[in-house]
Amino acid sequence: MKTDTASELMFFSLLAKNGSLSATAREMDITPPAVTKRLAQLEQRLGVRLVNRTTRQLSLTREGETYLAHAAQILAAIKDMENAVTSSRASPKGLLRINATLGFGRIVIAPLVSAFARQYPDLEVQLQLTDRPINLVEEAFDLGIRFGELPDTRLNARKLMSNRRFLCASPGYLKKSGRPLVPTDLVRHACIIHRQNDEAPGIWRVTRNKKTETVKVNGTLSSNDGDVVLGWALDGHGILLRSEWDLAKYLETGRLQPVLPDFKLASADLFAYFPTRQNMPARVRTFIDFLVAELPSR
Repeated sequence: MKTDTASELMFFSLLAKNGSLSATAREMDITPPAVTKRLAQLEQRLGVRLVNRTTRQLSLTREGETYLAHAAQILAAIKDMENAVTSSRASPKGLLRINATLGFGRIVIAPLVSAFARQYPDLEVQLQLTDRPINLVEEAFDLGIRFGELPDTRLNARKLMSNRRFLCASPGYLKKSGRPLVPTDLVRHACIIHRQNDEAPGIWRVTRNKKTETVKVNGTLSSNDGDVVLGWALDGHGILLRSEWDLAKYLETGRLQPVLPDFKLASADLFAYFPTRQNMPARVRTFIDFLVAELPSR
């Protein structure tokens, strides 16, 4: 049951939306005098005037605008709370449409979807893999799984996993060509370029002591496929910029070695992107929780 305060917030929000006492009375199915009395009681309790009354319409006072802004936030929070409580009882059902990047989606997300589907047999899952930018709303995806910054600030995101990026090369290449000591040394080295979407190729930014340097590197080998450029680095063709997720096992075994280890690069954390937090279906919420729980072990 809603509290009296919540009821007042809903009443005033409706009044502000309609802009008139009579329209509010019709929507609430009460008389205009009853709306007038309720508004007067609210203003009396607060000790301020919330609206300016004219013959045909209402306008908010400065205090009314403040009250309305806070009312909207509070009512949204109440709705989120109720959704969180009620949706926790719901079993994931229906169609879940997921988009993920090609390599990571194939190697990691697809097996996780398989495990998730076993737990929820009433759920239908469509997994689309592509490296191109997508519009979740226009293409009707429930969520997208991507490394790096939020592609659209209108979307919501939940971080699934931290993922640093490194410069690295094979021991053979470093023995033959030497080891860079400062970022500008990279210009004289063979660098393997990973071309991603519309990003400018070969622009590497490294940071130390809060100072960032931008270097335009060059190389004879480039590809839009992450596994391809990783293979070239393992073959000794040059220096590569890749994420911790891809490099961890090769750095541990020594097949690749860090380059400029005292410098940091922008992280490529893994996020789940989704259109809205409000009224999130149980299938989406449950799958994101599943990813957060399972990804660290993989």
